[in-house]
Amino acid sequence: MVSKKSFTGSVVISGASSGIGEACAIYLDKLGYQVFAGVRSDADGEALKCKTSERLTPIFLDVTNEVSIIAAANRIKATLDSTGLTGLVNNAGIVIAGPLEFLPVADLREQFEINVIGQIAVTQAFLPLLRESQGRIINMSSDNGKVSIPFLGSYCASKFALEALTDALRIELQPWGIAVCIIEPGSVTTPIWKKSISKADNIWNNLPPEARSLYSVFVDSAHKKANELSNNGFPAEVVAKAVAHALTTKRPKIRYVVGLDAKINIWLAKILPDWILDKLIAHYLGIAKNS
Repeated sequence: MVSKKSFTGSVVISGASSGIGEACAIYLDKLGYQVFAGVRSDADGEALKCKTSERLTPIFLDVTNEVSIIAAANRIKATLDSTGLTGLVNNAGIVIAGPLEFLPVADLREQFEINVIGQIAVTQAFLPLLRESQGRIINMSSDNGKVSIPFLGSYCASKFALEALTDALRIELQPWGIAVCIIEPGSVTTPIWKKSISKADNIWNNLPPEARSLYSVFVDSAHKKANELSNNGFPAEVVAKAVAHALTTKRPKIRYVVGLDAKINIWLAKILPDWILDKLIAHYLGIAKNS
């Protein structure tokens, strides 16, 4: 639990236009941080400023564009006060859904470009500033970084990869006292659900007839579950509080599992044989074996 006292320092948050990133920006601003909120448009930046104090600074940040990343890092470096950069929250991400048998490779590349490569590119750009102040890196994963589910294979793979990169980075940066933490939320009520469902629909509608013939029943069932999760998730502020703890506590956790569903999913994945876990997931999603 983070106390209500005011904190000093600066933090960069990627993907702060909505959802978890926006919640982190608002919550950390309330705690007293100088927040540099990564956005993709002026409109998003202005909307965020209306919800925060004058300390918050929107920064254009496209994690897939090297020029954008370097420009953001240079601008922030020129703005920082003597306390330096306290933290980096790598939150930007997307969800791409579809059966792996037919998922366009271009979409798979986009998934990894944003959720994996973009996170490392941003981290590399800000590490010199973090090293100066022994700042902290917080990576936003998911319980799907531990438990993979059908039709979200590309998204789960990107989060599995982020888990591995975080583990390696955490040990690599120990000599400089830079803590590296990872957040593993369950179902959060954020716009990413509607965005991912819309994108999945676009992908699905452009797949060949064979794909629809083979997978339509299963995809429809998964679609319904996604809608249920979008309506029954927990508020993004719960994740923001975990991020704040990772930034402020003397000894941050290596992993923050957020949400009862995430805790149950990760626990079951640890204790159950794979074949039983497979059956549970298939049953939950309404995927029956063809006779």
